[in-house]
Amino acid sequence: MSKCKLKFSMAISPEADPEALQFASQLGVECAYTWVRPEQRTVAYLTELRQKVEDAGLTLHMTGSMDVGKSDKIHLALPGRDEKIAEFQAFVRALGEAGIPYTTFTWEPDQVWSSAPSTTRGGAVARHVDLAEMRQRPFTHGRAYTSGEIWDNFSYFIERMLPVCEEANVRLALHPNDPPVDELGGIPCLIHDWASYDRAFAIAGSPYLGMEFCVGCWLEGGPRFGNVLDGIRHFHAAGKIFIVHFRNIKAPLPVFDEVFLDDGYMDMYQVMKTLCEVGYAGTMTLDHTPRFVGDYAKGGGTAYAIGYMRALKERAEAELACC
Repeated sequence: MSKCKLKFSMAISPEADPEALQFASQLGVECAYTWVRPEQRTVAYLTELRQKVEDAGLTLHMTGSMDVGKSDKIHLALPGRDEKIAEFQAFVRALGEAGIPYTTFTWEPDQVWSSAPSTTRGGAVARHVDLAEMRQRPFTHGRAYTSGEIWDNFSYFIERMLPVCEEANVRLALHPNDPPVDELGGIPCLIHDWASYDRAFAIAGSPYLGMEFCVGCWLEGGPRFGNVLDGIRHFHAAGKIFIVHFRNIKAPLPVFDEVFLDDGYMDMYQVMKTLCEVGYAGTMTLDHTPRFVGDYAKGGGTAYAIGYMRALKERAEAELACC
């Protein structure tokens, strides 16, 4: 078997700091991704950004914008929805003209939910989720929404968004809700299991909608979300995995802590091996990670994880070449 085709990607600032780009190169990372601010969603800025990344020997694989990619106006059909969708469309057109092939969004009008932080190995500060605590929180948008409303809003968005993506040749990567549960704050979670993805892709009916396959979210959901290795095989075969988020946790819901890649309940080598085995050729990025102490926090988590991921990939290549 030839070498595994997947490429590692690292987050950078939208200003493409030269030291960060050099750091990525030193880690052996081939790609970068970033989130831009609204005023940076112009063809000129995005083109310059891509050029800076390419001048450093990397590829700008994905660029997102929180303002449109996680908009409650779009998700909940609030006043201003059509204007926000128009902004998203303009962003996609600008990405296409700038030569950036992917963007991302999550149907999370309240962003990622977390409980008070905890600590993991060596006292590293880590994200913690306690579903019982979250269930006690009030409605975030004044009332309870129905699942039908949320799916209708998704369909409304997709109907208007995908023709623009196809014209601009920019693909949309849909990230699951985090944590992937039925509802939070009175709002049903759109993508919380395997069947949710199947439903979203059936509504879209287009190769321009795919997924950010977030290993962490699949592990959070546990059996309710579906077997993560089977999910990789299924959705890769369907051409739906655009980006992979690599993350491990201590245990599935209802309570979990994010941990270092080698310290969770999932054998992350099996994830890496499966991605190599199926021939996944997209990008893989470190997702959230515990925070190292003091001055080691800046860059420490990224360097540790990328080194570990590279070793897993090399091991998979060696094993699969013998098969």
